[in-house]
Amino acid sequence: MNRFGQMNTLRNQIFLGFMLVMVIVLGAVGFFTYDQVSVLLRNNAEKHIQQTAVQATGKLDVLLRQIDTFTMQVATSATIQRLMAQEVQGRKISFEERQSLQQEIRKQEAYATGIRSLELYTTDYRMLFPLTDISLDNRISMDWLSLVDKGRGRLVWFGMDPRYPDSIIAIRHVRLIDHSFSHAGYLMVQIDKKYFELTESNGNADNGSSEMMGLFDAENQTITSDFSKEVDVEKMLNKGDETVALDGERFMAIEKKSEMTGWKIIILTPIKYAAEGISILRTVIIVSILVGGMLFLILTFILSTMITRPILNLIKVMRNAKFGTLKPIPVTSKTMEINELNNTYNQMVGSLNELIDVVYQKEIVQSRTELKALQAQINPHFLFNTLEAFYWALDEKGEEELADVVIAMSGLFRYVISHADEDEWVTIGDELEHAQRYLKIMDMRMIDRLTWKVESDENCRSVPIPKLLIQPLVENAILHGVEQRIGAGTVVVRVEPSERTGYTRIAVTDNGPGMDEEKIRALYAAMDKGQHQASSKGTGVGISNVERRLLLYYHLETKGLEIKSEIGSGTTVAFEIPNEHGREISIENHTDRG
Repeated sequence: MNRFGQMNTLRNQIFLGFMLVMVIVLGAVGFFTYDQVSVLLRNNAEKHIQQTAVQATGKLDVLLRQIDTFTMQVATSATIQRLMAQEVQGRKISFEERQSLQQEIRKQEAYATGIRSLELYTTDYRMLFPLTDISLDNRISMDWLSLVDKGRGRLVWFGMDPRYPDSIIAIRHVRLIDHSFSHAGYLMVQIDKKYFELTESNGNADNGSSEMMGLFDAENQTITSDFSKEVDVEKMLNKGDETVALDGERFMAIEKKSEMTGWKIIILTPIKYAAEGISILRTVIIVSILVGGMLFLILTFILSTMITRPILNLIKVMRNAKFGTLKPIPVTSKTMEINELNNTYNQMVGSLNELIDVVYQKEIVQSRTELKALQAQINPHFLFNTLEAFYWALDEKGEEELADVVIAMSGLFRYVISHADEDEWVTIGDELEHAQRYLKIMDMRMIDRLTWKVESDENCRSVPIPKLLIQPLVENAILHGVEQRIGAGTVVVRVEPSERTGYTRIAVTDNGPGMDEEKIRALYAAMDKGQHQASSKGTGVGISNVERRLLLYYHLETKGLEIKSEIGSGTTVAFEIPNEHGREISIENHTDRG
């Protein structure tokens, strides 16, 4: 035996099997737990980051609406509406009126925060306030002016002021309310960048998450940000990177876009914060797996030893059986299963010793029986030859009726005895001929009490059928029908094509006393239970036997026996069989006999 064979013991198999199961179970549980909990922790972190982004976006929308409301109030104030209407009508605003306009705007600015300055221009881009001569087309690009004109009175937000990088520009039309909201000029507002500080409202300094936030205009220029200079914001926005490296640390980037301005809010959150708790979870799971694995291995070793040690002791005792007669073993154990194994082995030894003795006795009896059977064996041909000798003797004496009965009896015995084990399948024609021979014998026995008739379709006579299915039904009709009737009785055997295509119907009818419904149900119940309705005469093959053989040979292709009977009207027992079932077997049997 090689080294591997020596190691292939039950103890090692149990140990390795349990260890493999332990690794699979603990690994699967650890992986599933780690995956589910890590996903939960990550989702919670992402929800927090998304909530921060939503809050920042909401804060920005509030600030933008405040500026929008402020500029709307300025543009619709009575003084500005009056002076701008005068300008539209072609009357230039005087210097004194511009001074009054300045006072009105200064008064409006006093109620606003974050506003650096307001500038008011006419439709031909002349500056009305402040009191300088700078034109609007020199102040900003014509592309911006086109966007303002398309806004139709809506406040249009731009990025940083080309002249003052610390300011943000927004421009809107001045519409005359009393003149069908006609265009009268432009109102430009400069907002300090610090006005858009969003980080303080999110409490980053308190939650310890080290989140960083930045606000960028449509051209990716920084409006406000607490990002480090190492962060390439423009590249991150253009490429859509989800993570950013900063001072050797990876950050998760979340971007939100303002619908009012098209500006972008970018929040950088350390990945270690998003995955907070996952590393601790991983450590706990690994330690749990190691500790559980060690405990499992120890328990597996102890269990395998407890199982295999009594078996090894039992094997040593059982090996002694090959040196002599089987004897019970006195091995005992504290384990119930091992004791049961010992008891079973002892019972097996006792049973084997008994069987050896029984087989020896049976061999002696069988030898004696075979000898007696050889001595008492009768050749069936001797019986047939004797009956034929009777036939010729009666025929010579003119006893034709008795001679016909003898020849019918000879054919009856020949059909039943000859090749009983070979010809399981015959044709319906063979069965009808056998039934006719039986009816002839019964006709002579019952003298004038029996009349019979066999009706068959010629095409149905060649249909294969198991042997001895019709004659038991004929016997049953005579014994329980005709003989129970006062006076003469009739038995009709009818074979015809069934209403079911490909089937043949066989029916045996008598005009005996008949049966009521209760007796028919009892008969069906007896057939279901397989109880024999053995007759006192004839072959002794009852109606239950016919039912059982039908179901045995045809299975689901037949419904079994169908019994119809009425009190005083007789009984009909019928069955249907398929035309093709058993044809090949029948052909082979007839070929072998030929």
